[in-house]
Amino acid sequence: MSSSSPPVTVWTLLRARAESLSLGLELVAGARGLDRPITSPYVLKTGLALAGFDAYLQEGRVLVFGASEVGYLSGVDPAGRAASLARVLGRPIPCVMVTDGLALPTEVVEEAERAGVPLLATPVATPIAIARLTGFLEDLLAERTIVHAVLMDILGLGVLIVGESGIGKSECALDLVLRGHRLVADDTVEIRRRAESVLIGACPEFTRHHMEIRGLGILNIRDLFGVASTRSSKRIEFVVQLERWESGREYERLGLDDQHYEILGLRVPMNRMPVAPGRSIANLVEVAARNQLLRARGHHAARKLADRLQQRLQDDDAGAPEPDESAERESD
Repeated sequence: MSSSSPPVTVWTLLRARAESLSLGLELVAGARGLDRPITSPYVLKTGLALAGFDAYLQEGRVLVFGASEVGYLSGVDPAGRAASLARVLGRPIPCVMVTDGLALPTEVVEEAERAGVPLLATPVATPIAIARLTGFLEDLLAERTIVHAVLMDILGLGVLIVGESGIGKSECALDLVLRGHRLVADDTVEIRRRAESVLIGACPEFTRHHMEIRGLGILNIRDLFGVASTRSSKRIEFVVQLERWESGREYERLGLDDQHYEILGLRVPMNRMPVAPGRSIANLVEVAARNQLLRARGHHAARKLADRLQQRLQDDDAGAPEPDESAERESD
């Protein structure tokens, strides 16, 4: 398992595909600063910085100029405007994004070019532009890792199937596809952490929809079974770890104790599944997924049975007759 956090620069925003960002960004000035790094998904929008309170500007965050900022600059004399911009653009910000297709005073373009700070313009309204940019950067800046596994969508539950090479992960996944479940990724799963507790798994674009089956070779699952048999990404909510059956080893029989698999610092519910000849692993994985869905809704079969047994024992103890003390004395 390898972990990485990809670098993001201003150039990343400009070359982003339209369907990914949908801002129609245009570079107005400051081309020599396109390699400036963006390290936070959260933008800066503070007119106070232009009024002299630039200490609030934080490194690595995109500065947004909306109607209030452009209106303030338009109301200041050219000398004051240039001085204010020079002070703000001298801070370690990656770029400035002007929204709403607003017309800019010439000093903004000149100071951005002089400071080497990219000045980007978008016709999109400020709230929408901020929301799209934040979502785009959250995805790009998310902590990532790559695991050797299979990711399936089983009844809407994202199930990561892990285990040593050759244990049968892909064959299990193919059986599950035949049952109507959906393949997300085979062999290589890219996982990124979103927010505080969300793990999103996806397949590298180059191998998307493909699966390797020993004896058959490379299969295109979407071509074989249709578009409904695959999906591009899925939240990971459950892990099944396949293990070779070892005679004499103790395996979980009741399911009372919760097990977890750690990915990027988050603990994901897990089942260990011993693999042995004659066991239908696809059946067991599907049932494990169904059982996890019930557990997520508060229905824990093993614990309910244990509680019923405990209650029955308590009821039997309560209904047992008291020992006859007089009979005991006569026998003495």
